Amino acid sequence: MNAQARPVALVTGSTRGIGLAIAERFVAEGWACVLNSRQDFDRPLPPSVGDSVHVTADVSVDADARRLVASAAERWGRLDVVVNNAAYTRRVPHRDLEAVDDDLWNRVLRVNVVGPWNVARAAAPWLRESGRGCVVNVSSLAGRQAAGSCIPYSASKAALEQLTRLLAAAMAPDVRVNAVAPGFIDNDRGDDRATVRDYVSRRAPLKRPGLTAEVADACFWLAGATYVTGDVVTVDGGLHVL
Repeated sequence: MNAQARPVALVTGSTRGIGLAIAERFVAEGWACVLNSRQDFDRPLPPSVGDSVHVTADVSVDADARRLVASAAERWGRLDVVVNNAAYTRRVPHRDLEAVDDDLWNRVLRVNVVGPWNVARAAAPWLRESGRGCVVNVSSLAGRQAAGSCIPYSASKAALEQLTRLLAAAMAPDVRVNAVAPGFIDNDRGDDRATVRDYVSRRAPLKRPGLTAEVADACFWLAGATYVTGDVVTVDGGLHVL
């Protein structure tokens, strides 16, 4: 695949965990990739992402989102897929209502809902021009169940899934918009990881937590699923059926 023909993906929140695995999956398939984080990334990109570039940008800020998208065009002259993975949360027990303040609500909603909106809107002209344009939003099983790190986070993921459906209708037929909803993914984050891993291993039909690479597989599949739009693919080992 020559440089001019090589498709380009932009993955937000992609210097670790699920986001990095998604970027690695696209690169492994011969894609160019723009990686992103809100803060400066002070170490070399891993070899697994090839000649990808990293752009520091806060997707909750419209000007940053537009600059992030422009970076793909400046480097490769095209943009084919956007994966909105960047997210913010803070662990607050759901029963502790007073611990959730306006700052938490504002930050969570700005990053988890407005951020994907900003990036999708900025990318729309390039995605339409691509001929294969696609947006994949990374939601969460917490958006559908009374679960998750805090109530604002769960509410934001429910909103993101509705935004996915709305954008699928608004950007059709030139751009497809879908989402993936991971359950518990074993990505070395979270103080109660061992407890949750044990719960998932006992309750999920597939009897184990998921891998970041398995979420990446779902995202990559959606990038090529040319007759799928407005859908949410659940990647949770079957927890949602219980």
